[in-house]
Amino acid sequence: MKISVDIDCTPEEARDFLGLPDVKPMQDAMMNEIQKQMTANLQAMDPETLFKTWLPAQVQGLEQMQKFFWSQFTKGGGSKGSL
Repeated sequence: MKISVDIDCTPEEARDFLGLPDVKPMQDAMMNEIQKQMTANLQAMDPETLFKTWLPAQVQGLEQMQKFFWSQFTKGGGSKGSL
């Protein structure tokens, strides 16, 4: 024997009937907090901010490489007969 029961009710009515707590205020508060954090993180992802954060290390590395090459060129360029 198979019995099926269809209940047509809203989620709020089902929670009330089963005695479950209403978590909507907590969900709203959490969603607001998540939205604030995402907005703050998106501001940190601003291209200008990323450029300023990442570029100094890269520029410093490029400057060191450039200094190395120039020192090698100036050492080798002063003597006659060198390639």
